Amino acid sequence: MQIPVSEAKGQLTDLVRRAEAGEDVVLTRHGHPAVRLMPVKERPDRASRRKLLEAVRAATAGKALLAPGEEAGVGAANSQDFLYDESGLPR
Repeated sequence: MQIPVSEAKGQLTDLVRRAEAGEDVVLTRHGHPAVRLMPVKERPDRASRRKLLEAVRAATAGKALLAPGEEAGVGAANSQDFLYDESGLPR
């Protein structure tokens, strides 16, 4: 999709949504391409998301999952020790 910059001003939110969805949005100036809108991070497609989930499931099969922020062998009482120095003061 190509759209003049003068028209894009009033449609920026819609144009950003379209670019995030994967549509190629090019802003033109005097009929010549000037800028391309594109997402900062590409959204993974359905097949690559499924592949990633299957890999995680295979890697964690039969293993106990830890609570968020919990490290292996470290209890909740020590989970934030990295925030403090040897004297107990914040780093």
